[in-house]
Amino acid sequence: MTLQHTPLTDYLANTSRLIFGCMNLGGGWNTNAISIDDIRQTHAVIDAALDAGISIFDHADIYTFGKAEQVFGKVLAERPALRQQMSLQSKCGIRFADEQQVQRYDFSANWITSSVDHILRRLQIEQLDTLLLHRPDPLMQPEEVAATFASLREAGKVKQFGVSNMQQHQIGLLQDALIEPLVVNQLELSLSHLAWLDEGTTAGCSGQPPVNFSAGTIEYCRRQHIQLQAWGSLSQGLFSGKDVSNQPEHIQHTAKLVQQLAAEYQVSKEAIVLAWLMRHPANIQPVIGSTNLKRIAACAQATTVQLSREHWYALYVAARGVPLP
Repeated sequence: MTLQHTPLTDYLANTSRLIFGCMNLGGGWNTNAISIDDIRQTHAVIDAALDAGISIFDHADIYTFGKAEQVFGKVLAERPALRQQMSLQSKCGIRFADEQQVQRYDFSANWITSSVDHILRRLQIEQLDTLLLHRPDPLMQPEEVAATFASLREAGKVKQFGVSNMQQHQIGLLQDALIEPLVVNQLELSLSHLAWLDEGTTAGCSGQPPVNFSAGTIEYCRRQHIQLQAWGSLSQGLFSGKDVSNQPEHIQHTAKLVQQLAAEYQVSKEAIVLAWLMRHPANIQPVIGSTNLKRIAACAQATTVQLSREHWYALYVAARGVPLP
């Protein structure tokens, strides 16, 4: 089935180039109640992101055990005008282990529907802009998911749908059952997680490092106009601030190269790391998750950088640690 290019599929691509990930909001992965300081932090982070031109805010129902959405909702309740300045997306489908059950993934109609209701309640909104299925459920029934999505859209609870951490065959199987096109696939893409690039550049070449990435997923998403979002895009500061003296030589070399390019382009190191992702023609939207206001502004500088082809490859080869075939 060939999907047509529609305004709906361009929705996220036509908003901010960067996405703010809300995983670190809400006071941490614990059972502590949300504090006044947590609320103040969320106000400050939202303002910093919006001031930096970031208008997409990425949630998941599991982030800090639901507190990330809850504290965000408290801010929206205090400042309802903010809702018109942003696009909100959240994810569902991961169920934590408890006393009775192991950790599992659940794309059943009941779980997706109840998850959305809880997301809306915590965020204190009536409609979610985008719902993503968080991780592939091997027991997924595409027709059941399609009916659930249609029901949620008809009820006005969700505008559009996407996936996260899915390869092209899983997306295609689900899309065949859907009426509307999926608009997002969020994957781990970064300068330290290169399987998405190595899968193509090392195809048919012997003696190359093993690759754990489904062939053709990036190209499939581009052909079907599915927006690629990159989680883990900053590699947890590996190349932009962390002490790498105990890291392998190629990591140290990459961090030094990032620093040199930051000076050459007169931007932050974070901007170089993100600009490397954004230089790819797939129009990747990096998700950043720092609650440091200065670092949010530093990341936003990435939108001003267009790395040369030579600099892009220099970073790629350095981060691989071995020459291209």
